Amino acid sequence: MSGNLDKLRDWLGANVPGTYGPIELARLSGGQSNPTFALYAAGKSLILRQKPIGPILKGAHAIEREARVQIALENAGFPVGHVHAVCDDAAVFGAPFYVMDRVDGDIHWDSTFPGMARADRIAAFDAMNQAIARLHELSPRTLGLSDYGRPENYVERQVVRWSQQYRDDVDAGRNDDLDFLIDWLPARIPASSEAALIHGDFRVDNLIFARESPAIAAVIDWELSTLGDPIADFAYHLMMYRLPPSFPGGIDGADLAALGLPSEEDYVARYCDRTGRAGIPDLEFYIIYNLFRFAAIIHGIKGRALRGNAASPDAERLVSQLPHIASLARRCAELHR
Repeated sequence: MSGNLDKLRDWLGANVPGTYGPIELARLSGGQSNPTFALYAAGKSLILRQKPIGPILKGAHAIEREARVQIALENAGFPVGHVHAVCDDAAVFGAPFYVMDRVDGDIHWDSTFPGMARADRIAAFDAMNQAIARLHELSPRTLGLSDYGRPENYVERQVVRWSQQYRDDVDAGRNDDLDFLIDWLPARIPASSEAALIHGDFRVDNLIFARESPAIAAVIDWELSTLGDPIADFAYHLMMYRLPPSFPGGIDGADLAALGLPSEEDYVARYCDRTGRAGIPDLEFYIIYNLFRFAAIIHGIKGRALRGNAASPDAERLVSQLPHIASLARRCAELHR
């Protein structure tokens, strides 16, 4: 931890009401991209999200966007943490950061919710579906986020973005399966005129569930949020059905019927009901695209780890899974031909 606690304390006193005196700071696990800390000051339990200290790729780790979208969503009644303030002065704590309230609740890494009663497990699963459907039904204009991204040609631009970031990150090396997908994806992108506010990393470990019920108390980690194709966002969430339990939230191979959980087809149908869709054409392409995107994100984590500024101590475990996810994406693409 290279930040200056005295400067941070002074900044808190000036920007977060009710904070004064000594502070305590503890690094949290998770948060692969932006370092995340539990912050205690004058009896307040807060979260500090910071850009990584050291060299980062252009356009990455835009913590000010995370803060902006959460403020807009809180005003709309969507479950997020309350953001107090953003600090863009790296001299305060080593890199820009923002501070928000810590939301009380539970974070799960397993989408089968082991230990939950069957009825609560079913309700928790449906709460995920409801939350992402509700997010996609919100109006960016009403939220004041009409300029939050370029909604047109979202998937095409994402393929270009992650392909370029993959190529630029020479420290992380090359992967034959990702090279294949970079050539395979562009010619198969479906036409889409849809645009919505999307989370970009909507999975079970980015949700805080209320302790007293299987409701979602907050959706966290908005670094990849933007305006874009809601089906691409939903398909990323849906990847949990294709990923093994070694990935956060992966349920491939689980006995869904015994657990009382919906099949992939039923889960898709529930989302469609909530968003007024008759179905999702080209869903398989969107799954493949998201597997590629996820692999490219992990590739970036690998590069940061090699440069010594990976945000999470769990980065090594996730990076070890890169060959599997890239290979899975390629196999799905070859079958989809």
